[in-house]
Amino acid sequence: MRELQRYFETFLTHSGVAGQLVPYIAIFCNLIIIVLLAYLFMYMAKWVTTNFIHSFFKRTSTKWDDIIIEFKLLSNLVQLIPVLIVKSLAPAVFVNFPEALPAVIILLDFIIILVITKIILSVLKALEFILSSSPLFKSKPIASYFQLARIVIYIAVGILMLSTLMGKSPLYFLSAFGAMTAIVLLIFKDTILGLVASVQISANDMVRVGDWVEMPKFNADGSVVAMNLNTVKISNWDKTVTSVPTYYFITDSFKNWRGMQESGGRRIKRALHINIRSIKFVDPEMRERFKKYYLIRDFVERRQEEIAAYNMEHDVDTSELINGRRMTNIGVFRHYTQAFLNHHKNIRKDMTLMVRQLTPDDRGVPIEVYCFTATVVWTEYEGIQADIFDHLFAAAKHFELEIFQAPSGSDIVLAGENIGRNIM
Repeated sequence: MRELQRYFETFLTHSGVAGQLVPYIAIFCNLIIIVLLAYLFMYMAKWVTTNFIHSFFKRTSTKWDDIIIEFKLLSNLVQLIPVLIVKSLAPAVFVNFPEALPAVIILLDFIIILVITKIILSVLKALEFILSSSPLFKSKPIASYFQLARIVIYIAVGILMLSTLMGKSPLYFLSAFGAMTAIVLLIFKDTILGLVASVQISANDMVRVGDWVEMPKFNADGSVVAMNLNTVKISNWDKTVTSVPTYYFITDSFKNWRGMQESGGRRIKRALHINIRSIKFVDPEMRERFKKYYLIRDFVERRQEEIAAYNMEHDVDTSELINGRRMTNIGVFRHYTQAFLNHHKNIRKDMTLMVRQLTPDDRGVPIEVYCFTATVVWTEYEGIQADIFDHLFAAAKHFELEIFQAPSGSDIVLAGENIGRNIM
């Protein structure tokens, strides 16, 4: 390079160029030559990488080499070539301008640091993709840890650039950061809280990507689609997306429906409210009608035998319905509901299944159905639940029971018409 520079200087001098301009024109020509040379080598490296290495990787059956191509690891490595060539030739080019050489070297060092940073970030992205695709880590907040790693790299790059610019050891700046701990903690408060939360969430297996969670405080109700160091993104069922700070998952309460999804059964817990005025003892005529109902035929016969034996043993006068033991229409209906659920093909028999009577209130006597469906798919669950209660609403009148319903306008009009007819 020095020989080339001397050639330019001699050529320019013999060409009649002023002596004070010769060094500047010569260095300019040399810079153009080394830049062109550097990019020529980079172009050749890119051509080899694209036409040979990438083509070879695409033909292989392994996946890691395809990931290298996707995240441009080799392309970033190629970018080092022109910078290293320029840096190696810079002392020869600036031999006549030694005072400018340190600034040029610092600039080239900055560029090298940035290119190496891009290479490291490409490696991290590739590792993140590989680990997040693995079944072992698919439900873990891997993004949080790689996000933290990137923050550490950015800080390290900043320290290296400052040390390069000021000519001091990186340890000097690290000691200075020690004195700024309070400010650093304030700036990175959310990041530190997010890191602690991510570790606890992962260690305790509290939330995974794909879990259905509810957080009423943030109006979040849906599936977790992403977890990182600062936020957990929840895709709500109305297709909106809620971003919740990660640390709120360890400071606030939330509901995770994963247990229900893994169990394979979803709970039905709903009550019918029976009008108390419609509850009565079962008379012989009603009992004979109940014996025709397939699901409770055996129950009615067996219970009547037990009641008859008890009343006979205690010499009860059964001419009055209130005397002795009697079946009630609400009790028979409760057993009918239980039998109906036991025979339902979409209700889990290995999980809790019961029909219970709750405390009466201003809407009547609640008869609650408590069971689990054989599916956790939302649409199927709602269909099964609706089918069950469609049947029970229609079946109640066959037991001479009235389902409570608050009076509406038409009920009031009908009551007025009945009163008017009675008066007339």
